Amino acid sequence: MTKSALDKDLQRVSGLEIATHDLARSLAAPGIALVFLLAAMVWAIFAVTDGPMSYLAVIAAVIAGYMALNVGANDVANNMGPAVGSKALTMGGALVIAAVFESAGALLAGGDVVNTVARDLLVPGTHLSNTTFVLVMMSALLASALWVNLATYIGAPVSTTHAVVGGVVGAGVAAAGFGVVAWPMIGAIISSWVVSPVLGGVFAAILLAFIRKTVTGRIDKVSAARIWVPVLVALMTGIFAMYLATKGLKRIWSPDMVTTIALGLAFAGLGWIAAMPWVRARSLTMENRKKHIASLFRLPLVVAAALLSFAHGANDVANAVGPFAAIVAAIQSGEGSIGSVDMPFWVLSIGAIGIALGLALFGPRLIRTVGEQITKLNEIRAFCVALSAAFTVLTASALGLPVSSTHIAVGGIFGVGFLREYWSYRDMKGAAVPVHARFIDPAMLNATPAEALARERKRERRRLVRRHHVLSIAAAWVVTVPASALLAAMLYLGVNALIG
Repeated sequence: MTKSALDKDLQRVSGLEIATHDLARSLAAPGIALVFLLAAMVWAIFAVTDGPMSYLAVIAAVIAGYMALNVGANDVANNMGPAVGSKALTMGGALVIAAVFESAGALLAGGDVVNTVARDLLVPGTHLSNTTFVLVMMSALLASALWVNLATYIGAPVSTTHAVVGGVVGAGVAAAGFGVVAWPMIGAIISSWVVSPVLGGVFAAILLAFIRKTVTGRIDKVSAARIWVPVLVALMTGIFAMYLATKGLKRIWSPDMVTTIALGLAFAGLGWIAAMPWVRARSLTMENRKKHIASLFRLPLVVAAALLSFAHGANDVANAVGPFAAIVAAIQSGEGSIGSVDMPFWVLSIGAIGIALGLALFGPRLIRTVGEQITKLNEIRAFCVALSAAFTVLTASALGLPVSSTHIAVGGIFGVGFLREYWSYRDMKGAAVPVHARFIDPAMLNATPAEALARERKRERRRLVRRHHVLSIAAAWVVTVPASALLAAMLYLGVNALIG
């Protein structure tokens, strides 16, 4: 055998090994997810007491686990995407931090009592038989999980809350008609499609403009950072203290408004005291460049992302297992319920483990989409997005506005991107530089005036936000509720016909 033939054979073997390795890696994630769903099924078999409908609780446990995987794969990207996109965290570090804090939030502060979405979306006094109620919840949960799975596959961050809402509405209409739905609540949810991203974008843009005015736009950036970065850290610690007290620690503590504000002021003071020496020590050897100033926001950004994950786990675990908890309560009590139900620890555990696994197995794709493919982020811009998310939720809660954390986070990214685009366009348009002096590209030295003008116009059309992502994400937001509703209605009618 010649040497060239041997080399070709070795290349074929090497290529086969690589292909085998890639195939094994692609199959590992679904395999691990399947093992988790089987474990959830076995857990439910032992946890649910025997009864004529206990088999439905076992099936619902598998559906809830599937939904938890999808919540982790899609929703968590909103918290970790900016930190990864800004290079403040590696993908591995983000997955570890998010998994730990999401699970901690779900297990430690997950709703002690879950006001199921059915209570708010179905007209009070609506009576559903026990079997009908269970099938409505199962159809809603499966439909929302399937939709979020599809959205994750195509790379669109969507609201899992809206998916569950659509599922309950669709299954409820299929079971009892259009009169069963509380349509004013649906109108409020639809309004959040506009309110959430606009508020998130405006607050993030205002914060970025403030940082540019006070720190990065100054001649002596280091001195300005010593003054203002501790103030911004204090703002962050105060806002997150209030955010966690009102949204992330409901199971442990529910303070009144005065206590919440006092808590925010106290933690703001502690944050300022801790940040002052830390910023000064790091700035002693720091160059007077924006890139070096941005590094001061790295640690605060990581802390903010971790706290957002904790609060998300505490709140959104109900999207995965809230309907399942209602199903378990209905089966064990023998009565269809659209009110408040207890959240057993084993049910919370399925949600917490599922979210963590979904994030680790399927989350990186959405994290990259949110953090890298909408607009370019650095530590400062990502910090603005994270702080805007917490502040927007607090403001909306105080005003009684329905908002989506997913829409807020993505809206914040759009906000900082469009603001930078505006600055870039304004600076280019107002630059007092002769046209011939702007083209230093060697390829354009001998260009005609028409070619030079065309090149200039092309540069002016340079955009810092990818428009196709804006349109595709907005479309996914709008379609989520009706798509989940239609799918849930079809599932309910099919399952009801099968069982009946």
